Amino acid sequence: MTKRTKKMSAVLLAGLFSLSALLGACSTTGGTNASGEAAGSAGSQLDAIKERGKLVVGVKYDTKLFGLKDPASGEVQGFDVDMAHALAKSILGDESKVELKEVTSKTRIPMLNNGDIDMVVATMTITDERKKEVDFSDVYFQAGQSLLVKKGSPIAGIDDVTADTTVMASKGATSIANIEAKVPGVKVLQFDNYQDAFNALKAGQGDALTTDDAILYGMAAQDPNYEVVGEPFSDEPYGIAVKKGETTLVEAVNKGLADMKSDGSYNEMYKKWIGKEPAAE
Repeated sequence: MTKRTKKMSAVLLAGLFSLSALLGACSTTGGTNASGEAAGSAGSQLDAIKERGKLVVGVKYDTKLFGLKDPASGEVQGFDVDMAHALAKSILGDESKVELKEVTSKTRIPMLNNGDIDMVVATMTITDERKKEVDFSDVYFQAGQSLLVKKGSPIAGIDDVTADTTVMASKGATSIANIEAKVPGVKVLQFDNYQDAFNALKAGQGDALTTDDAILYGMAAQDPNYEVVGEPFSDEPYGIAVKKGETTLVEAVNKGLADMKSDGSYNEMYKKWIGKEPAAE
């Protein structure tokens, strides 16, 4: 290869590198994300909510006292549902500007991260593991895990649960790991939602159902043949989950919660669904 040929090759190679870098930059700044927005130019989720004029919230449809759908009317009612409306009022100035979407313990994080919902208000316990996937608000409800059994059961609390006991639980709930840690070897039957788990208990497929006591009290209210037994054996602080990194939305939610507690509306909501005043902080 001559000296002139080598020089031309070097110039051509440098040009190719420059073109490649330019194309790469264009694809980075000019592409679109899954929502069709220009990549790198999207605002915060809070901005998107305000522009849309509607808050989309994931709630349970199978959890009495927190989020339960009436099959006749199609209406969903509960503490979490009222909380969703209250947050819509705080963020958008109108409690009616909210759309509810059904979530379960298994689907709520995927639906949040897929952009199907703006936030999760669905009896979701704040844990270090979940903090790796989502951001949480301040605690909005304090619960503790317990057991639901048929009246007359020999199980009167967690100390009566052994490796021979069959316990029902909901997929994706922290209650599974909690009871397995308390009772090594215990058999846990997992169901897609709490209503399926409760139906299995009533059908005699197991000995007890375990989850947060507040949820279990709702089940006991549905069927007086069942009761919550023993003292809570875990600490279950509920938080409102949003996408990781959406700090302005977390701040807006926390402000809403603080205002509710300050003006007394939180206590009214709590008493409406739980039947008593919340414990003093």
